Amino acid sequence: MDKLLDNFDVRDLGNLELLARQVVEGFIIGMHKSPFHGFSVEFAEHRLYNPGESTKNIDWKVYARSDKLFVKRFEEETNLRCQIVIDTSSSMYFPEQEKNEKSYINKLQFSSLAAASLMNLLQKQRDAFGLTLFDQQINEHTKCKSSTTHYRLLLTYLDKLIANPERDKTTSTAETLHQVAESVHRRSMIMIFSDMFDQAGDAEALFSALQHLKHNKHEVVLFHVVDKSKEVDFEFQNRPYLFVDIETGEEVRLQSNQVKQRYVEQMKAFTEELKMKCLQYKIDFVEADIHKGYKQILQAYLVKRSKMNI
Repeated sequence: MDKLLDNFDVRDLGNLELLARQVVEGFIIGMHKSPFHGFSVEFAEHRLYNPGESTKNIDWKVYARSDKLFVKRFEEETNLRCQIVIDTSSSMYFPEQEKNEKSYINKLQFSSLAAASLMNLLQKQRDAFGLTLFDQQINEHTKCKSSTTHYRLLLTYLDKLIANPERDKTTSTAETLHQVAESVHRRSMIMIFSDMFDQAGDAEALFSALQHLKHNKHEVVLFHVVDKSKEVDFEFQNRPYLFVDIETGEEVRLQSNQVKQRYVEQMKAFTEELKMKCLQYKIDFVEADIHKGYKQILQAYLVKRSKMNI
């Protein structure tokens, strides 16, 4: 299963909960085997009793064994609020599945399994999580909770997206991030999954929205979700292609090498500008290549969480 998930021979995302659990378990095992230290992967079921609070939740069996007072922790107790924000516009369904293609995953499938894995890990740590799904507007926006019922509800939203790809859905990333900045509890963790392509022509609007998130005291991780070989490096055979904009339907027919150099230069310039602005605003920028696996996602979360000193 590790090989299947690492190499993206993912043919059926029908059981998102099972796959997410396997991703997280594989990641935790890998952390134990590697020299990557500094993060707790033991999830406490109790916390120390604070003098003066109610005694009704003290675990007396633990007290009998340890002579120390511990309080049982319930699902509603949380240290962290994490809002996961996913761009669901049509460009996130790239690459589209070709006929008889066996090994296949698109950007939205990648983001959905990454989000499900993060929620699984957050739940293990008794942290609360919410989900925001947007294209031209916000279509789903849930408050942060940590219950199993809440987790499974959010998985149904992701399952629905995976099962129903749509063309001609544009994006309004900047406007969405402004709304998220205002609607989410202050000092939350905001994890954004987007290709950001709608903002390539209006970078300042995006930077303003990212700055708004930081102004409202949120800790932000931006996962720039791309098919790097095609969308960044433009690795197409030198032959005629019909390129179709999934969001607008606009078509361009050309020989790939006619535009490759110019395209790669512009993509590099936009990505570098995005990285620099994130650095300026103290936002973690992660290039999330859909062919590189989920370790990069979960590790970025743990690094950010450790910096929040919760």
